Amino acid sequence: MEISFYHLTAQPLNIALPKLLSKVRTANMKVVVKVRTLEDMNDIDQLLWTYEAESFLAHDTLKSKYQKDQPIYITTGEENPAIADVLVLTDGSISEDMESYKRVLEIFDGNNSSALDAARERWSKYKNDGYVISYFQQTESGGWVKKG
Repeated sequence: MEISFYHLTAQPLNIALPKLLSKVRTANMKVVVKVRTLEDMNDIDQLLWTYEAESFLAHDTLKSKYQKDQPIYITTGEENPAIADVLVLTDGSISEDMESYKRVLEIFDGNNSSALDAARERWSKYKNDGYVISYFQQTESGGWVKKG
């Protein structure tokens, strides 16, 4: 399993996340997005329906009765009903079940010193645990540059 850190510096999560999810879906992979609160889940749910005027990212939440059919599933828990390949952890959310995924993407706000410190701690823990880790920093235009 590979763990990639995505360091937000220029654009907030609500702009960067749909772009990352689009790339995951372009690679024909399913994804679970884990958030910390039900409010965060509802915000991302609405965002993915409306982030572009002419398109949307098909998804649903833990409130859905069709969870196993969703290419993008948003939750506050550990469930993975569609057997997704990718886990996205937002805003410091953590998972006890990372091993069931091929890739884990940790997205954190580099403008928040607490989030930055917590991401550094998780990086060190993952590295000590022997995971393959990569680090991407956001560019001014919202793209990503691999820095480690």
